[in-house]
Amino acid sequence: MSNTGKAFDVKIFKRLMNYASLYRSHFLIATISAILVTIFAVARPILLRQIIDNYLATKDAEGLLDYIILMLLVLIGGVLTRFVFIYTANTLGFSIIKDMRMQLYKHMLSFKMAYFDTSSVGQLVTRAVTDIERIAGFFGQGLFMITSDLLSMIVVVIVMFWMNWQLTLITLGVMPIIIYATKLFQLAMKKSFKEIRLQAANLNGFVQERVTGMKILQLFNREDIEYKNFVEINSMHKKAWIKTVFYYSVFFPVAEVLTSIAIGLLVWYGGLQIIESTAKVGDIVAFIMMSQMLFRPLRQIADKFNTLQMGIVAGERVFEILDTNEHINASGTIAVDKFEGKIVFNDVHFSYKKDEEVLRGISFEVNTGETVAIVGATGAGKSTIINLINRFYEINSGEIFIDNKNIQEYNLTTLRNHIAVVLQDVFLFSDTILNNIILDKSISLSEVQNAAKEIGIHDFIMTLPNGYDYNVKERGVMLSSGQRQLIAFLRAYISKPSILILDEATSSIDSYSEQLIQDATDKITQNQTSIIIAHRLTTIQKADKIIVMDKGLIVEQGSHQELLNQKGVYSNLYEMQFKKQAS
Repeated sequence: MSNTGKAFDVKIFKRLMNYASLYRSHFLIATISAILVTIFAVARPILLRQIIDNYLATKDAEGLLDYIILMLLVLIGGVLTRFVFIYTANTLGFSIIKDMRMQLYKHMLSFKMAYFDTSSVGQLVTRAVTDIERIAGFFGQGLFMITSDLLSMIVVVIVMFWMNWQLTLITLGVMPIIIYATKLFQLAMKKSFKEIRLQAANLNGFVQERVTGMKILQLFNREDIEYKNFVEINSMHKKAWIKTVFYYSVFFPVAEVLTSIAIGLLVWYGGLQIIESTAKVGDIVAFIMMSQMLFRPLRQIADKFNTLQMGIVAGERVFEILDTNEHINASGTIAVDKFEGKIVFNDVHFSYKKDEEVLRGISFEVNTGETVAIVGATGAGKSTIINLINRFYEINSGEIFIDNKNIQEYNLTTLRNHIAVVLQDVFLFSDTILNNIILDKSISLSEVQNAAKEIGIHDFIMTLPNGYDYNVKERGVMLSSGQRQLIAFLRAYISKPSILILDEATSSIDSYSEQLIQDATDKITQNQTSIIIAHRLTTIQKADKIIVMDKGLIVEQGSHQELLNQKGVYSNLYEMQFKKQAS
């Protein structure tokens, strides 16, 4: 993020204003209503001057009544135009942030997984929600309000010079001091607002992580420790806000004192002019009103400028993400209705971190309709292979082919539409079972029910309250891990994939659920390309080929029996991990 130290960043301002170009009618109405608000506001002291000097002084009751009615019409006009101004300005602001939030969310959806691996979820949520709300304030409470106030001040000064240039100079005498104090205030506040946004993001990230990991937190009795950490982070957030409170506490009393001094000088000098008959009482009353119309907006502009600056700072943070180029190269154009399913890895190198290779030049082939199991110790690179087939990450070098075409040549949507993955850690949205299965695809309830019956989990779903309409809540917490796996498996099955990938999908479930999934696996993998990150013996034994990995390399390949006969790495894994289970 840039930190220019300026009170106002013109470049960010221009980028934000570009979004307003889509709403020219709102912009025009807000501008016209701001002008009318100024006209009605300035008309009040002029009318009051006329009333005092021409009708109160001469005791003209009839003329006084006419002017009172005129004053009432001016007040009504001011109220109506201010309503239109405020409503239009804020509508414009919220319309713009709706567009920005959609653009930001769409931009984030296409990021590489590597970006999310290194980014705080809490900070991303802050950018997409809180910071964009600040941008609404930039337009509604900041930009248009400041423009209206500046316009009002300019017109007031012109009218004051027209009425009495000497009283005007007396009134404006303290203006340079107020303007200088405002400038210092704005610079200090911009620095404070950046600190506030940083601390707010840290606070959001901390709370989000702890709420998500509450089970671990309680299992390890970290309640007191995490509470102390929260107190510290919350205190930092409070300190950031206290700085702004301090600046407000200094600036506004100073501005108020200077305003009072200006009015005092105005009354003193105006009184001398009345005595010398060079001014009238109506002039002094009008000038006191107009001085308030001059100084009050000036004080408010400082406050509204802070809202403007908070919008600018928030804009910096949002544009930082919008300017981030962390997208998968989606230049592929090939679209197919279905894959045959042949997969080839040719000398593939990959690393999540620079100079720390996870895959060190692996090559293997999965023929159409084959079921291939991949085994190896934790960290061997098994799950990485799945990530690369789906192009969640880009490889460092080498090539990956599906049906004899480099996967980079395929349209990204086509590639992922024809590959179904069931992960070990199943993620379910806070929604019904049905919606978690179809994921908004055009699949009917009857199709889902038939598929569930085919793989033997329909009866389980119907035991839940409301059946397929049962809401599983956030991350599927209302279901056991085995039940979540069954839902994920049905989700993969219903999509009728060309390639099925199971990433240790039976590693953490009970025997009953495992048997259901195993039966479904046998059904769905018939004559279909399947890759299984193996954990259970039953899955490994039925694979057409087993690939054994160790430290990013393929060390053995073959059938279950062939690998056992080799007495190598796989045989050792079998002895250690599977022999007891087999018995």
